[in-house]
Amino acid sequence: MNKKNPSNRIALKYPAAWWKNMWREGLPSGNGKIGASVTGGIGLEKILINHEGLWHLGKKDTLPDLSRTLNETREMMNQEKYLEASWHLTNSLKETGYQTRLASFLPLVELTLRMQQTDGFKHYRREVDMETGEVTVRWEEGKEKFERKLFVSRMDDMVVYEINSTGNSLTAEFQLDLKKTDSISMVQRVKELENTIKLKVEDQFIFFAAKNDDNTEYGAVLRMIPTGGKISIENGCLRCADARSIQVLMKVFIKGDHVQEWSRLQDELLEIRGNYQDLLSAHSPLHQSLFHSASLQLHESTDEQSNEELLLDAYEGEASLSLIEKLWKYGRYLFISGTRRQGQPFGMYGLWGGDYQLMWCHRMANENIQMMYWHAAVGGLSELVPALFTYYEEMMADFRENAKKLYGCRGIYIPAGTTPGIGVPNQIVPVIMNWTGAAGWLAQHYYDYFLYTGDKELLVGKVLPFLKEVALFYEDFLVLNEDGLYQFYPSVSPENTPENFMPKDGKPLAHPMPTTINATMDFAILKEVLLHLIEGANEASVYLDEIDKWQEMLTRIPQYEVNQDGAIKEWMHPNFDDRYHHRHVSHIYPVFPGREINTEEDRKRFEAFKAAVSKRELGAQTGWSLAHMSCIYARLHDGDKALECLDILSRSCLLPNLFTLHNDWRNMGVSMEIETAPVQLDASMGIINAVQEMLLYVSPALIKLLPALPSRWKKGNIKEFRFMTGRISVSWDMEAQTLRGEIVADRATEITLKLPPFAKMCLLKGKGVITAQSSLGEAYYDIVMDKGMTLLIEPKS
Repeated sequence: MNKKNPSNRIALKYPAAWWKNMWREGLPSGNGKIGASVTGGIGLEKILINHEGLWHLGKKDTLPDLSRTLNETREMMNQEKYLEASWHLTNSLKETGYQTRLASFLPLVELTLRMQQTDGFKHYRREVDMETGEVTVRWEEGKEKFERKLFVSRMDDMVVYEINSTGNSLTAEFQLDLKKTDSISMVQRVKELENTIKLKVEDQFIFFAAKNDDNTEYGAVLRMIPTGGKISIENGCLRCADARSIQVLMKVFIKGDHVQEWSRLQDELLEIRGNYQDLLSAHSPLHQSLFHSASLQLHESTDEQSNEELLLDAYEGEASLSLIEKLWKYGRYLFISGTRRQGQPFGMYGLWGGDYQLMWCHRMANENIQMMYWHAAVGGLSELVPALFTYYEEMMADFRENAKKLYGCRGIYIPAGTTPGIGVPNQIVPVIMNWTGAAGWLAQHYYDYFLYTGDKELLVGKVLPFLKEVALFYEDFLVLNEDGLYQFYPSVSPENTPENFMPKDGKPLAHPMPTTINATMDFAILKEVLLHLIEGANEASVYLDEIDKWQEMLTRIPQYEVNQDGAIKEWMHPNFDDRYHHRHVSHIYPVFPGREINTEEDRKRFEAFKAAVSKRELGAQTGWSLAHMSCIYARLHDGDKALECLDILSRSCLLPNLFTLHNDWRNMGVSMEIETAPVQLDASMGIINAVQEMLLYVSPALIKLLPALPSRWKKGNIKEFRFMTGRISVSWDMEAQTLRGEIVADRATEITLKLPPFAKMCLLKGKGVITAQSSLGEAYYDIVMDKGMTLLIEPKS
């Protein structure tokens, strides 16, 4: 074990043990395109192999023209027939027989390894080295030590696997087959796939293929390279006896013909040279350049606890510094292993989903996919963000058709749920059908990507055109009330129902009546889109003849409202009462994930948003919503509350492999109750961002160092965190009241810098850097830097 960097490893003392769905506790590796998940025990190890582009069971229907229903829905709402109005578009679409169905992730193949035990095991460990992407399983039998190692190569686009022992008598049997299902509803589907399997075993190779429902084939070729020993073929398996070590290389294909693909992959595998370490050495720099793009240290201990020990400590009440640091690093590890620049965006299960129709395995844009990308820019992972844009841009024709046929509008309407190539409505329920904010919320990611990269070509060619499509929809969709202000209806605050429309009998219903007028979030998104359009158009000198129109639209947006509790209202209409028992906090958008409201510019409304957050009830939360709440509390400068959210999450919604879950399967009362407790890695991504938000606030004009530092984080350091035009590294010691660091300008920089309260007496110095006391207060400094300049932050002696 590498004792130099224990915090960059996760280690477990127990094998995967979840009832049936063992893949949930597997250890993941991936190169952004191919994922491998290692489960099982000493005598039987299973390795699930997935590919980003392999999906099945999707169905895309032609969307009928229902644009007439918008005025009908509005007339019902004008008559206060809200429940009838809520269902009008949905029922009208159902009545046409429309039957689009989202696709599901399709597991590609499962590699099964069987080994015989000679003695009882001891010192069992399974580990992930986040620096290299390796999964390792090791144990001892008698005096002999065994080790199995695996990684997915970024250099050679293949799975690399090796078995070693201190003896010279390794015997192992390898088999390729479909992943078995734990879902009764998928038994028949798996049988259909089994009937298409083609399998060949010869020499050192296993060839596997199956046919998908689009009539294309997918599969894998495995090559075994033993050192010593004897190879034999038995019952469709490749067996090696009495070897000193065994290396396995595997390549996969999708959407091909198995005859051609088997031949191609066999040739590629025959051309591979080098042992396991050689292949790892070629792969590691590509992986490490992403993993080490930023760093965080919260503790100095060199003692490495297993995941089980870390989680038991957290279960007592508080997540340790070590666990928080590992969660930040592990989330980043999952992200860089589960997506790539020119591939699919990161998904709810990453590349490690282990069944054939997993709950919520689609892309969901009313919270989840946005959360998975919040962390990327500050953590130096902007290069992976374009996969998000490509994914949605490939469905723009669908989105334009949606806007026209559902609402009679120009521009685009993006359904909350999509899967590759299926961008038409699919979740036919009011809470989804009547929500129009997905495109505008996604536009935030487009514009932030420009702000962090400064890429004006991209701004003109991609970012502004997308924002303009969003604004076109709003131009046609919005109506004016008698005061000349916009009325936004139908309007949904995901996925909440106003309190006065909840069932009086108390029976649980998922979304009783979500369709309202003037949801606060809808106006917040509208305002952000228009401001970014105006700013970007001026920056790029395009669309200049439309700026006056967008500015006039801004004047039509009503002010946010405050309720009788002093909290920002979730719906800016008197007919809808705030409901605090809900996991979504969509109306906090102007504070987070937006940057419209902050304490420096609007303290009164900032406090009203803070009051709204404090009213949300714990029992309604989920894994992802606790991560979201943590981000919000960080924006509200309350580090202890932000950390408390992560404490609760760590003792309720984490599996031993640190996969995050939608809810606590044990029903301990701190989250929603769903028996299956589906894996949702959006929470893991949300944790990364929450930690970063506690340590750095970034906007185009203002950065705050340690804005929400929890009292438990006495000392630590961050390196290479990004703001929009540069990088920042700082170390702090709250007990010594010291702060040290440097800010590097990668582009021309003009910002205001806020220092934490405990470090007001710092010196700021840098050759050529201009600093001045800001009008915002004594802890604020106005900074001007040319590209390449460095500002040092040092304590006064």
